[in-house]
Amino acid sequence: MPTSQQLSALDPSKLDAFMGKAVMDMGAAMHATLVVIGDKLGLYKAMAGAGPLTPAELAAKTNTSERYVREWLNANAASGFVTYDAASRRFELPPEQAFALNELDLPGAYHIISACFKDEPKITQAFRTGEGVGWHEHDANLFFGTERFFRPNYQNNLLSSWIPALDGVVDKLKRGASVADVGCGHGASTILMAKAFAKSRFCGFDYHSGSIEYARHVAGRDGLLDQINFEVASSKSYPVNGGYDFVTFFDCLHDMGDPTGAAGHVLSSLKPDGTWMIVEPFANDAPEQNHNPVGRIFYSASTMICTPASLAQEVGAALGAQAGEERIRGVVQAAGFTRFRRVAETPFNLVFEARP
Repeated sequence: MPTSQQLSALDPSKLDAFMGKAVMDMGAAMHATLVVIGDKLGLYKAMAGAGPLTPAELAAKTNTSERYVREWLNANAASGFVTYDAASRRFELPPEQAFALNELDLPGAYHIISACFKDEPKITQAFRTGEGVGWHEHDANLFFGTERFFRPNYQNNLLSSWIPALDGVVDKLKRGASVADVGCGHGASTILMAKAFAKSRFCGFDYHSGSIEYARHVAGRDGLLDQINFEVASSKSYPVNGGYDFVTFFDCLHDMGDPTGAAGHVLSSLKPDGTWMIVEPFANDAPEQNHNPVGRIFYSASTMICTPASLAQEVGAALGAQAGEERIRGVVQAAGFTRFRRVAETPFNLVFEARP
């Protein structure tokens, strides 16, 4: 129990404000598990456009237990995910929430959060030892959640604004270019580009064999294996194949143990007039400028995922997910690139162009 002296030193209004914030965070953390459950069971999809539903009606639509669904619905109502009409005792998923949860694939982020909780013992031990935790050592929810969370952002920006902002790249891709997508994960970015530019040929590289296997499966399903080749390779050793017109890194440079070494390999793999596009999490250069809701997400993810991934590799530069433009510029220029500029940004990403 705190002593009276300790209590007298506290500002009651500040304590109340912090406790209120902590209670909100506890609710958000607990509710995150329910978002994952609702996603896996198709509860949000079943509610989309269905109008007001009783727990029994939703349970019948999804072949689930009414008692569990009732509790889940009340938690979602308390969280503002669904609305509740007390007179009819029915719950409804508003169209805005339905769009975010089902079309923008928001639950992907919650699968990432789920993986972080499962991996907490590994990260706690890493705090003690200073050692890294490789991407491949995480719970599989991380791999699938990451692809789902980032894919809508790529779908909404990559073809419409990011690539068009690069100097001359669209024309090359339309004519037929050689492209390397490094750190491609499940291949969402690679496949999106391939579908848009049928005359170009794409190589997707990632050191994680499980992700490459999944990417090949999706490419095969979509009939793209003649246009895309997915290979297991690191950012410092992927094959040059005669040189690439275009190399892309999506939200992965900061995860690499030796980002300068990776940048050097990109330089050696580019044709003389080639372009490297680097997509990174949005960050200002000063840490205090990132102490905001988006920075909170990225710093937390960086602590659990990005920094441990880098520390598990050679060099262990540990840029972190909030590296910022100047640190990325320093990495790129140290590798020998002479041209570097920011070409686009969103609330979640910075997009850079680097050229020899």
